[in-house]
Amino acid sequence: MWYYQSKRDDSEVIDKLTELAEAYPTRGFDEYYYKIRREGLKWNRKRVLRVYRDMKLSLRRKHKKRLIKRIKQPLETPSTLNECWSMDFMSDALIDGRKLRVFNVIDDCNREAIAINAGLSYPARAVVETLENLKEEIGTPKYVRCDNGPEFISRTFMNWCTKNHIEIKYTQPGKPMQNGYIERFNRFFREDILDAYYFNDIYQL
Repeated sequence: MWYYQSKRDDSEVIDKLTELAEAYPTRGFDEYYYKIRREGLKWNRKRVLRVYRDMKLSLRRKHKKRLIKRIKQPLETPSTLNECWSMDFMSDALIDGRKLRVFNVIDDCNREAIAINAGLSYPARAVVETLENLKEEIGTPKYVRCDNGPEFISRTFMNWCTKNHIEIKYTQPGKPMQNGYIERFNRFFREDILDAYYFNDIYQL
């Protein structure tokens, strides 16, 4: 049990974090805050994080697991723009509970986002439409890096890449870090945007 004397009335936050810490002792702040949001509690992320740290929950000892030895293979960094684009989908929900999909595209050379588009659904034709808009604005890449999601293995997507002489580099299932640049971008986008705000509709993204 953790005890904490607050200068403001954080008793409800403390009670909820204590409950989560006892139920999920090996989980961290991001998991707790996600569960808090899913329960509909509209507490500010910074406030919850402050209480979490004051309760010293971040200092709990974690049980270490023996990891399988792996050979690290650094992700190749292109030397020029429009050499490789990495793309991926993220999932979230609007404040009314409707599911939300976010399609992100970054240029691996400078790791800057060149497309962040949201929709209640995002089929292959919407992916191609996004890429076609990018083509008109900045051109096309030599190759794209993506997973084996249904949108990326669809005939619509593959035909567009073939038509535009773009090679598709698929990551292996279960190995997201083969697309490490977009995974890192997604992590920060979730922490800074998706987990920090509530959205009434897709146009607020």
